[in-house]
Amino acid sequence: MRNELSQQDIAQYRRDGFLVIENFLSAEELDFWRGALDEAVAKRNGNKMPDRKEVYGKGDDADKSYYDNVFDQLINLWQDNEKIKQVMLDERLGKMAAQLSGCDGIRIWHDQALIKKPWANPTSWHLDTPYWSFSDRRALSIWVALDDATYENGCLFFIPGSYHQTTFENPGIGKNMGAIFTTYPEFKASKSVAAPMKAGSCSFHNGLTIHGAHANMTPGFRRAMTCAYMPDGNVFNGTQNILSDEVAGQLKIGDLLNNNTINPLIYSEIQK
Repeated sequence: MRNELSQQDIAQYRRDGFLVIENFLSAEELDFWRGALDEAVAKRNGNKMPDRKEVYGKGDDADKSYYDNVFDQLINLWQDNEKIKQVMLDERLGKMAAQLSGCDGIRIWHDQALIKKPWANPTSWHLDTPYWSFSDRRALSIWVALDDATYENGCLFFIPGSYHQTTFENPGIGKNMGAIFTTYPEFKASKSVAAPMKAGSCSFHNGLTIHGAHANMTPGFRRAMTCAYMPDGNVFNGTQNILSDEVAGQLKIGDLLNNNTINPLIYSEIQK
């Protein structure tokens, strides 16, 4: 794993809100990640979450059939698959996320497998953090390509530097590719940057960086394994998102999100 970040890498991420790392995984690691994903997906039998089929606050009924053909989304696979747990709780990933974001500790918010099926719809421009149960401008995700991510099958695109100005206002993800520019018109004329990646490469992006993905214009799959990271010390903002009814019902706005069973602390500089 290419987990050592240079000062140039960190500076580039903080300027642009994203960073691509080529050949992040070795061939052996890539095979392990792929096998773990295949096993975890089969075990889920169609459920998005370990305990339910849907994610709170994702999409709306009018766009459901369109959204369901953007990608298959399976969340918190680490909670019910030991191989994915081994991958996701790797301290090296947490350290990278902490270095890029500039925080002392990193917790997993959730992992997700994002599998663009053949001929899948594009992923419209969107933000990540406004969906989550905490509000932190440093929150970020890793996105690991398990198949080649190409212009033809749905590679990511980013709007560089957008995270410096976006807020937690959430226009959502729907059929309209450019709906986000109604909320953030200052970026309507911005140039986007494509991030095609060979399998085993990865990107990190800030949760307030505007990003999206092409449609899959091929008969093959585009598999990616991702993880959203929460800087340690964050508190509940009232949004349920991935939290179960039971957990959300026990939280008050302002409560610390520090339950290691749900959001494990995978790296802490303070504890070093």
